Amino acid sequence: MNEVFLDTETTGLSIKDDHRIVELACIETKNLIPTKNIFYCLINPERDVSDDAFKIHGYSYDKLKKEKKFSEIADKFIQFISNKKIIIHNAPFDLGFLNHELKKVNINVLKEENNVIDTLALARSKFPGSSNSLDSLCKRFNIDLSERTKHNALIDCELLRKVYINLVGEKEPTLIFQDTKPSNFSLSNKISKNIKYFKKIVKPSDEEFDKHKKFLKSELKKNYF
Repeated sequence: MNEVFLDTETTGLSIKDDHRIVELACIETKNLIPTKNIFYCLINPERDVSDDAFKIHGYSYDKLKKEKKFSEIADKFIQFISNKKIIIHNAPFDLGFLNHELKKVNINVLKEENNVIDTLALARSKFPGSSNSLDSLCKRFNIDLSERTKHNALIDCELLRKVYINLVGEKEPTLIFQDTKPSNFSLSNKISKNIKYFKKIVKPSDEEFDKHKKFLKSELKKNYF
């Protein structure tokens, strides 16, 4: 199952006040490696943007009123995320706004228990008592934040991908070898088709280290003296 890193920006903080989505971004990955499939759009929220929200993302209604409404992009969005694991930072917030929009266009809502991972909950379980905002996690994992002058859904998706890789300890994307059937190996039929490689540092013993030094000395004498 492929993954989708998802983020939204909104006109305000509460769906009870009918605040709406102004920006929606999704980055698709396979084994956490980007597939180059991206869903991104600015959205006409059909209402004013609050002052506090404007300070966060910089999108005014004047800028957004010529964009497509959510009803015009809803089907493509649902198609893009279908049958994929959805990864969101503070999932209840984004899902609340997405479902608020989906209800308006009579499309089934998204449920958190269905293939949704909340990285905020994951971070809180690993770092209880610490700040676990996306900014704080980027700083914790030494992830470059220089492009994030304002909140931007597409940039935040890519930052979240890097944060998630660190949260789950997957420092290097899994390498999958397609051909795993050696021609001269009697047990080849028992080898899995997908071999996972994990980086592991093996420290040599003192005896092995001494042998290596002697080998290097002999090679130097052979080639240079």
